[in-house]
Amino acid sequence: MGHLVGKDLYRRLGRKIDNLTARVPWNETLYFILKELYTSDEAELVVKMPYGLSSLEKIRKVTGLPGGDIERLLTQLAEKGLVFDAWTGEEYRYTISPLVIGIFEFTMMRTRGKLNYREWARLFHEYLQDRTTYFEANWGKGQTISPLRTLPHEETVGDGDYVEILDYEKAAAIVDRADKMAIGICACRHEKLHAGQKSCQVPLETCSSFDAAAEMLIRHGMAKEVSREEMRDNLNRSRELGLVFCADNVRRNITFICHCCSCCCNVLLGVSRFGYTNMVVSSNYLPHIDENECIECGECADACPVDAISIPEKGGRPVVDQERCLGCGVCALRCQTESLKLKKRARVVFCPEDTFERVILQSLDQGTLQNLLFDNPNSTAQDFLRGLFGGFLKLPPVKKALMGDRLRSRFLNLLRR
Repeated sequence: MGHLVGKDLYRRLGRKIDNLTARVPWNETLYFILKELYTSDEAELVVKMPYGLSSLEKIRKVTGLPGGDIERLLTQLAEKGLVFDAWTGEEYRYTISPLVIGIFEFTMMRTRGKLNYREWARLFHEYLQDRTTYFEANWGKGQTISPLRTLPHEETVGDGDYVEILDYEKAAAIVDRADKMAIGICACRHEKLHAGQKSCQVPLETCSSFDAAAEMLIRHGMAKEVSREEMRDNLNRSRELGLVFCADNVRRNITFICHCCSCCCNVLLGVSRFGYTNMVVSSNYLPHIDENECIECGECADACPVDAISIPEKGGRPVVDQERCLGCGVCALRCQTESLKLKKRARVVFCPEDTFERVILQSLDQGTLQNLLFDNPNSTAQDFLRGLFGGFLKLPPVKKALMGDRLRSRFLNLLRR
């Protein structure tokens, strides 16, 4: 190892991570983040690794590096959350962690080894709160596939619609279906604490993970295994605190639920501070106000975590900005008269079937799908094909057709084969 040196190595690492599901524009802050987190040997391995989920043997063939060195470095990287290591039942397979959800979260959830939380928090805060870098690159071009979607608080849904809530929309049902559960430190809240920006009293230990994700986080000391009853208590506490539930944006095999507050969550801040309403997928519900019961107290507007509810200057009933609204139900939790309830949106919000679909669609949305289709970064032939197909997939009519309702299912089924 060690053929690439200095800033050029970390520039190439940044370029590699930028070609995953979350874009990471290069600047000096990103350079310092990468240099802080990756040793030079780890950085060189990641630069040479395939883009997709790969076996140790495939990584050895693609990189040309000794298997023993690769296994040692992958173990180090997985322990730091810089690669995912997924057990397939026969062997571990590895893939590079994107910035979000990945490097940022797992770094701030770590509990083992040499931990420089304060510096990590400073660097991440500087990078993620710069509208011109992360936010603009990932959400400034109308991207629609987010890794997060909002779950409605079930008790805030009007009686007529309650029976229509599907299991993947219910936090309680996700907990009931999981076989393994874990709770870890909320990365956003932890970052804001060390950056001096945490203004709430919400505990750090709220981040909920399930099954394969829980197993991975427990194995690497990033979360603690909990019982079903403990996880239910975690949900109930967050409900009482008026937090937003944001889950894995899939319908099957849901891996996490975030417990988000308005002052710490980078996603909610992206909506409220910078106006990127596409950063999180809304639920299938919107607040409906009963004008005969509403006392115009303004509590719902104060409770809204993304400022989607306003009170007219001359008084009157609250007004809901439907485009900004998450459909979380936090406003209804605060309503004293129960005059505010969630009702079905006119159109069902699209949610990918599973992680495979979400990653494919998110990559297409971000213009990086060609890297998964031709995942060997060291092949000249595949480099040519990435450029050719990448240009084709970025054509607005092509992207619109493949993302649209008419062709999306056929396109995804073709890629599954």
